[in-house]
Amino acid sequence: MPVPWFLLSLALGRNPVVLSLERVVGPQDTARCSPGLSCHLWDGDVLCLPGSLVSAPGPVLVPTRLQTELVLRCHEETDCDLCVRVAIHLAVQGYWEDPEDEEKFRRAADPELEEPRNASLQAHIVLSFQAYPTAHCVLLEVQVPAALVQPGQSVGSVVFDCFEAALGAEVQIWSYTQPRYQKELNLTQQLPDCRGLEVQDNIQSCWALPWLNVSADGEDVRLVLDVSEEQRFGLSLYWNQVQGPIKPWWHSNLTGPQTITLNHTDLVPCLCIQVWPLEPDSVRTSICPFREDPRAHRNLWRAARLQLLPPLGWRLDAPCSLPAEATLCWQPLDGGPCLSLVPPLPRENVTVNKVLEFPLLKGHPNVCVQVSTWEKLQLQECLWADSLGPRKDDMLLVETRGPQDNGSLCALEPSGCTPLLSRASTRAARLGEQLLQDVQSGQCLQLWDNDLGALWACPMDKYIHQRWALVWLACLLLAAVLFLLLLLKMSRVKAAARSRAALLLYSADDASFERLVGALASALCQLPLRVAVDLWSRRDLSAQGALAWFHAQRRQTLQEGGVVVLLFSPGAVALCREWLQDATSAPRAHDPHDAFAASLSCVLPDFLQGRAPGRYIGAYFDKLLPADAVPALFRSVPVFSLPSQLPDFLGTLQGSAAPRPRRLAERAEQVSRALQPALDSCFRPPGAPGTGRGMGPEAGDRT
Repeated sequence: MPVPWFLLSLALGRNPVVLSLERVVGPQDTARCSPGLSCHLWDGDVLCLPGSLVSAPGPVLVPTRLQTELVLRCHEETDCDLCVRVAIHLAVQGYWEDPEDEEKFRRAADPELEEPRNASLQAHIVLSFQAYPTAHCVLLEVQVPAALVQPGQSVGSVVFDCFEAALGAEVQIWSYTQPRYQKELNLTQQLPDCRGLEVQDNIQSCWALPWLNVSADGEDVRLVLDVSEEQRFGLSLYWNQVQGPIKPWWHSNLTGPQTITLNHTDLVPCLCIQVWPLEPDSVRTSICPFREDPRAHRNLWRAARLQLLPPLGWRLDAPCSLPAEATLCWQPLDGGPCLSLVPPLPRENVTVNKVLEFPLLKGHPNVCVQVSTWEKLQLQECLWADSLGPRKDDMLLVETRGPQDNGSLCALEPSGCTPLLSRASTRAARLGEQLLQDVQSGQCLQLWDNDLGALWACPMDKYIHQRWALVWLACLLLAAVLFLLLLLKMSRVKAAARSRAALLLYSADDASFERLVGALASALCQLPLRVAVDLWSRRDLSAQGALAWFHAQRRQTLQEGGVVVLLFSPGAVALCREWLQDATSAPRAHDPHDAFAASLSCVLPDFLQGRAPGRYIGAYFDKLLPADAVPALFRSVPVFSLPSQLPDFLGTLQGSAAPRPRRLAERAEQVSRALQPALDSCFRPPGAPGTGRGMGPEAGDRT
């Protein structure tokens, strides 16, 4: 079961207090005034156009405060509608420009005159009422006797009965004069619903109003409409924007009961729900339950998009209004924090989905727009670079002008605004005189200008070039000397550092072992090694013979500073012991392609005469041969167990070109992974799949 966080009807207001309302009989709108005033309600609606502000010619009557009261307008005992009564409090504003005009006005209202005139102050007051989806305006004519006209004093009020509104609706009321002498008054009010009023028996729309349960369903939101199965109703989800018209998001006609799930990512503060029975003249009631939901506010900022429109325009696109401010900032080339331009430029209140402009004379790729709340920076965009090119290494100068036409210049830096002619240790202070000359000679771009100051963008490239020219020249000479020294050193170790030669000798015990040797040779080729192995040179072996091929490869490998690798296996150990036990007898016939058997006649003398260290290393696979099986004669050189001693093996094999331990361990891991499939095939039962003869792509060179 979802856990409800609030249960409400569609028209539930913020105060679910039960109210008892006054009844107003009759369908006609009326107006009444406080004692001493006279008022008249004009027939019919008027256009809701406030017009522009105009100067008052003298004392005028203006509204100063709006006050509302809920009443019931009843056509019959049980047929009533919710109605908003509006009271407008009035006061006299302004003074007579000519004292003679004031004197004439006072004399005309003097009751002691033989024929006093009915002098009075007259005003036309407009009341504008908006409740989605309707708007309604009325015109009130009010007259104040001259005796009550005291500038700055309240003169009374006028009460209008009344604006009909839907239960639970959010209503907005404006009041202003025609012509308009001051900013219009406005008032926004959330009306209560059926449960907040003693009206269930008087307002027929409450009888069939669908009831809504809004609850949490994990991260999402569940809307449950508790209505009978036969009742049909309309449901609409919309974005209720203060700035701009309402934006419908989803609408459907349904038959109850219904359960609708909203994804938590769709929640925004201005998402509202409206429901109404599908009956003639039914009341539409609305709520906006997510205004205070933290998730909705996070989603709103995620959905907001800041667009910069060249050359100087910008727009913030968002589904709801945002309580935020926009400022300009200067983004240095080094990527540090964007430096605010407030002051001298002002902050701008954000109006979403509307193109706005900043008061700059010219655009610059380093100028960015920041949108922030009182808590933190939310958005920043520097998209003018799309049309103005990449950011520049320019210095922004702020000019401040005084009342005597004397000004000062400072450079905007991360530490603050540094005066140009100061002793600070910043770049701007060191180049202060040159930058001042650049401004005076017109080499700087003026971005903004008014009576209080200006902004200048001054290029810094030429100063950087002048200062660093000699430094670069010295660096180039030093680099040339170092390069020559490196060439001399690298000429000696180039071959060893990049591709040391390695000759692999092994006994071809069986096809699986040959495949293992091929995998090892292929893996070593991925390192900076040039590997020679008879497995890849069968054509040369057939043409030259095994002994001649070995002599040629051994001589070339040792001349290049390489190493000969003896791979011991059971077959290789047996051949070595055979040679060591009966060195005087003629060796028995071997495979003409077996370079290992042919090479023993040259390899054994090197070991017997002590020439092997530095030229040879040994290795064996620890799962194929025990460590003590290697003949003692060959232990005069390093002998490694593979793959357990792969890092040491690779380090010795690469010699002075061996990388650092961490990199060496990574290469050993790569070689170990490459060997594993071939090692596994050596231990499969006879006849198992994968034990056939094959060396991979490199074996294609065999004949």
